[in-house]
Amino acid sequence: MIQRIQTIWTFLAVLAAVFLFITGQDVIISEDIPVLDIACVILVLIGLLSVFSYKNRKRQILLNNISIIINVLLVGVLTYWLLKLSGGIHFPEKGIEPIFPLIAIICLFISNIYIKKDERLVKSVDRLR
Repeated sequence: MIQRIQTIWTFLAVLAAVFLFITGQDVIISEDIPVLDIACVILVLIGLLSVFSYKNRKRQILLNNISIIINVLLVGVLTYWLLKLSGGIHFPEKGIEPIFPLIAIICLFISNIYIKKDERLVKSVDRLR
C-alpha cells in the first residue's frame, strides 16, 4: 500500500527535510554540533520509516507526530537564528529555511488525517464481518 495518499504526503514531508538539509548549509546554530544536519537526517529516517510501515497505522501516526514535534522545534530554532542575524528578520536576502519545516508540518497533518480515515474504514469493515 505504498501508493496510498498518506504515503505521498509523508514523502513530501521527507522531501522538505531534504531541501532543508541542502539549503541550510550556511545555518550555524552551534559551533560544536551541526544541529540542523542532525535534525534533517533524523527527520528523513523517521519519514522513510513511516512510509514503509504502512501496515501498522498506529506506528505511522506516532512517527508522524514525532516528526511534527521535531519540525516545530526546528521552526523555533531557525526563527531564532534569523532574528539573531544582523539586519533583523526584514532583510530580504535571508534564507528560506523556516519555510521547509512549516511545509513538512502541514504535509504530516494531512497525512495523519488520511491515516485516521483508513483506520476508521478498516474498523468499519471489521464490524461488518
